Amino acid sequence: MRNKTALVTGAAGGIGEAVVRALAGAGARVAAIDRNTETLNQLVKTLSEAGDEVRGYSADVASSSETEAVVDRAERDLGPIEYLVNAAGVLRTGAATSLADADWETTFAVNTTGVFNVSRAVANRMIPRGSGAIVTVASNSARTPRWDMAAYAASKAAATSFTKSLGLELAGHGIRCNVVAPGSTETPMLTSLWNGADAGRVSIAGSPERFRVGIPLGRLAQPEDVADAVLFLLSDRASHVTLHELTVDGGAALGV
Repeated sequence: MRNKTALVTGAAGGIGEAVVRALAGAGARVAAIDRNTETLNQLVKTLSEAGDEVRGYSADVASSSETEAVVDRAERDLGPIEYLVNAAGVLRTGAATSLADADWETTFAVNTTGVFNVSRAVANRMIPRGSGAIVTVASNSARTPRWDMAAYAASKAAATSFTKSLGLELAGHGIRCNVVAPGSTETPMLTSLWNGADAGRVSIAGSPERFRVGIPLGRLAQPEDVADAVLFLLSDRASHVTLHELTVDGGAALGV
């Protein structure tokens, strides 16, 4: 990946940050996008001081105009984008029957419309060049129902389906599109749901009263576990893999 340009959304923390670090470690030039500018700038500073070529950009992926502008700027700064990772995401929990309109709309604006906006902007630049790889970070909840996560699960299911359909349309242009579907991963998004010191253990053990299977491997995923899967799908080692969904959940979805 040396001297190739990658763009990563949701880059300031969690899985997105791990992907940025992994890509930079593989020699890529990285355009890191996030709305959390303070944390993003610190990440860019740390990696730049280590000799990596990483630039931070603030943009709201839910806005098509902001997205188009930031993709254009990233290509002017760093060169043609060869890799795109859609890692931006938000989680709004609550029963489907009482979820607020704003929570539903925000969830889809970022998790689904954001994937559409960024993928469209980048794909339209990849097509004339005849190459590229796109990976969307979705969730195993896109296929496995989760209590109090109807909006999140639905948004990730939509993003998954969109990415696969996009991959079908782009295959003739030499562009691959794949999905990584994490389960419970030790990120701020997950820990924000925890209530009590044993919450991590509960995630691993499962919750029968909520029809939630535990994690057969007996541990939470780390962001780096997911980043490794993302990098594989971006890399030439996966040159004949497209429209694929790679689940990284320690067996929590029982292979479904």
